[in-house]
Amino acid sequence: MPSELHTGHGVDVSGQPLVGASPRFVGMLGQLRRVAASDAPVLVEGETGCGKELAARAVHAWGQRSKGPFVPVNCGALPDHLLEAELFGHERGAFTDAKAARRGLVAEANGGTLFLDEVDALSAKAQVVLLRFAQDQRYRPLGSARELRTDVRLVTATNQPLDMAVEGGRFRADLMYRLKILHVRLPALRERPGDAELLARHFLEAFCAKYGLPGRRFDAATLEWLSGQPWPGNVRELENWVHRELLMADGNTVGHAGPHAMPARGDDPMRWHTSGPANFQDAKAEAVRMFERDYVVNVLRQSGGNVTQAARIAGKERRAFGKLLKKYGIDRRGVTVAN
Repeated sequence: MPSELHTGHGVDVSGQPLVGASPRFVGMLGQLRRVAASDAPVLVEGETGCGKELAARAVHAWGQRSKGPFVPVNCGALPDHLLEAELFGHERGAFTDAKAARRGLVAEANGGTLFLDEVDALSAKAQVVLLRFAQDQRYRPLGSARELRTDVRLVTATNQPLDMAVEGGRFRADLMYRLKILHVRLPALRERPGDAELLARHFLEAFCAKYGLPGRRFDAATLEWLSGQPWPGNVRELENWVHRELLMADGNTVGHAGPHAMPARGDDPMRWHTSGPANFQDAKAEAVRMFERDYVVNVLRQSGGNVTQAARIAGKERRAFGKLLKKYGIDRRGVTVAN
């Protein structure tokens, strides 16, 4: 059983904290514990940046398979031609580059939990493959005539309600029924009053320890400002904001309230010459992160929130552009469209 971090403020899951004290957060923890008590497949739904993988890890850590492996798989990053080889493994010579036999991820997860993130990103062909496996957990490695069986708990996650994907014809209903025997919806940060402050303090403490910057704190105005923000990218966006403001702070007080607390588009990158971290590599990495995030937001505005069109403007594959959205906790629905 995980230890308490702070009374009423969250729990520790394999060294990673779930932090919060709001009624929605506490209710979510209770639901995760109830879900963990069984071994049935569970679907975790929540907006970008809500902490779906951490919730899945909690289900694993609090369940009957806690001593087994937890194997995460990003379905959005697996093209069709690699899906079966990654999941089920392959024999030597099964395809051009298969110079040696390899176990798949379902075999690696045997006795534990297989976590399939962004399961709604699977193609129609991939959904058939997963449905076949979900029915009895039997599979054949590529190039093999042997049928094998594994014993895993399936935990899946999506950013959008899977019901909507089924209604839109993008996801198989029979597969959804297999995956959604148990269901947990994670609340958005804006639905968790008071938790933004708790999380900000937690992230500040963690980043201060990482960079060796003791004694940093938020002033009262900043803490009040934090609680009033919508945070469309949820916990991940808040974490990135705390990280950035700590590195940019001149003194022991981090952040400031008002419209300039979040980075404005077109911020002068030369400000790094007069403020921010003394270490060049940290400053350079942070400048790159700021550019990437601002660029992604800008092209989303230009495309009216259309991810496919935004990726085309950026000259990137849609999947790669989607990874940038996830990396920076950007929810396309929270981006103001350019006039």
